[in-house]
Amino acid sequence: MSYRPLTDIWILARAKLKGGRKYYGAYLGGFPERARSLLGASITEPVLHVCGGLARLYPYKGGFGANDKTLDMDAGTAPDYQRDAREAIPTGFKAILCDPPYSEADAEHWPTGAATYPSPGKLVANCIEALPVGGRVGIIHYMLPKAPKNSKFIACVGVISGFNNRIRCFSVWERTS
Repeated sequence: MSYRPLTDIWILARAKLKGGRKYYGAYLGGFPERARSLLGASITEPVLHVCGGLARLYPYKGGFGANDKTLDMDAGTAPDYQRDAREAIPTGFKAILCDPPYSEADAEHWPTGAATYPSPGKLVANCIEALPVGGRVGIIHYMLPKAPKNSKFIACVGVISGFNNRIRCFSVWERTS
């Protein structure tokens, strides 16, 4: 039997962060819980949220676990790892969830600006290198990046937040070697 990636579509509502904080590009309501499922990570297993400094402010149980960490360039988000996602990614995680700006225009809303926009393909490749064999990386983006060499494509899910909004795709890869 040939391998077939999982496909789906999720229609999600906008979520308000804890404390009423607003952030351009924050997770949609229900997204992290669904993403964890495709990443194969329970709420107790460590997930790294790349370009997700405020992921810990996600208001729903099941989205951000006690062992999760964040990586972001924006010091204002108080990330666990303040660094550029275009460089080496920390290791020791079951899975990695990436939520970068979806375009250079979107990156203009970041404090670091469009000059630091991470290519989705490079970001996924960096994350695959940081994972153990069997670990998974997922990215929500407008683009479906090409699979890195030492990975297999697992899923592509359309993610929308209602009518008159752009659709994004959440894609997942598993490290194979």
